[in-house]
Amino acid sequence: MIAETPENKTREKTAKRPSLLTVLCILTFVGSGLNIFSGLIVGSFFPAFTTIAADLAETYKMPGMELITEGTPAFFFISALFYAGSVGGAYLMWKMMKNGFHIYTISQILLLITPMYFFKLPISWADLILTGFFVIMYSLFYKIMQ
Repeated sequence: MIAETPENKTREKTAKRPSLLTVLCILTFVGSGLNIFSGLIVGSFFPAFTTIAADLAETYKMPGMELITEGTPAFFFISALFYAGSVGGAYLMWKMMKNGFHIYTISQILLLITPMYFFKLPISWADLILTGFFVIMYSLFYKIMQ
């Protein structure tokens, strides 16, 4: 029989992660991970991206390109940082730790506010609904986290 130690208790609780929580965390890893990557790339090569975005906006009338052309590299780097906070929070929730929920939620709120600060835009309802959905879904598992 295996001795009951704090390490074994942690392993037991981690092994009992609900499937839906696993799916939510994977979706966060993928979505936020891609946003970290894109934020770092656009921020690093900002002059090239503004030229490309201006051409796309003019030639193909693509919506949303003004966010790149009117933005600054700081917006993309800060967004990448907040997305990293989301990934970190999801990782901690993957490990069934309650503080991950708080880190994730704060990062998501900051991500909602960031475009409002940099572009003076109203809050995006689509972003608000998606963020709210994920926060609510993660909150369902808060009680079983350590």
